[in-house]
Amino acid sequence: MNELLKKELIQLCKKEGKSSLIPALQMVQRDLGYLSKESIQFVAETLNMPVSEIYGVATFYNQFRLNPVGKHVIKVCRGTACHVKGSGQLLSLIENELGLKVGETTRDKIFSLEAVACLGACSIAPVIMIDDKFFGHLAAEDIPKVLNQYR
Repeated sequence: MNELLKKELIQLCKKEGKSSLIPALQMVQRDLGYLSKESIQFVAETLNMPVSEIYGVATFYNQFRLNPVGKHVIKVCRGTACHVKGSGQLLSLIENELGLKVGETTRDKIFSLEAVACLGACSIAPVIMIDDKFFGHLAAEDIPKVLNQYR
């Protein structure tokens, strides 16, 4: 963690107290991309809370990551509409194409893969999201083309 982030966390925690826990974790993740052990320890010390309590919050909310992610995060929608339209097959194809499973990052740190309950894009099911871009109405043959845009 850099010194600027530490100063911002201290200011936030002083001002808001323990109610700043989630915003503090969000701030760390926005800066680092995940919650490192060091950052969790720092937040715990700053808020005078047990590390276990910080981990409890960080693992309860699926917005937080405890491991670094790749340059590009692929989210495969597993909601009902996407499931019915074949997102399971798309997920398997992506896993095979990249040689990883859900929750993993490629060795070259380019891609991380997540399965999510819903992306809120049912009208274009099945859908995946890479970073902030949606890809909808996907078929099996589309997967290599989509991934090649990010390689």
